[in-house]
Amino acid sequence: VQLVESGGGLVQAGGSLRISCAALGFFGAYAIGGFRQAPGKEREGVSCISTRDGSTVYGDSVKGRFTISIDNAKNIAYLQMKSMKPGDTAIYYCAALQPVWAPLVLMPRLEGIDYWGKGTLVTVSS
Repeated sequence: VQLVESGGGLVQAGGSLRISCAALGFFGAYAIGGFRQAPGKEREGVSCISTRDGSTVYGDSVKGRFTISIDNAKNIAYLQMKSMKPGDTAIYYCAALQPVWAPLVLMPRLEGIDYWGKGTLVTVSS
């Protein structure tokens, strides 16, 4: 089982960026999403989506600006980030947990994550 991120990079404030996460080796339903960690801050949940029913959850700081989606045929999740702010600057980590049986209603806790990607840096310039 492996999570492979792509995307990230440098963007100006107000701009958009997309991160992709390929989930390799998964069987059955799982939840996949992103966490981020800024320098000197704790890792926080950004968004998560369930492959079982497509339910989604978002962190309060990104609601209305970020959108998560998944291509179940390819096992690739996408995090579309819009209206970006300097405060979005962080290392973004792909994360997944399994199994999932019920619709997502809360962002998974760090302790509940089974798999992590290596992370990709997103920098938003002012």
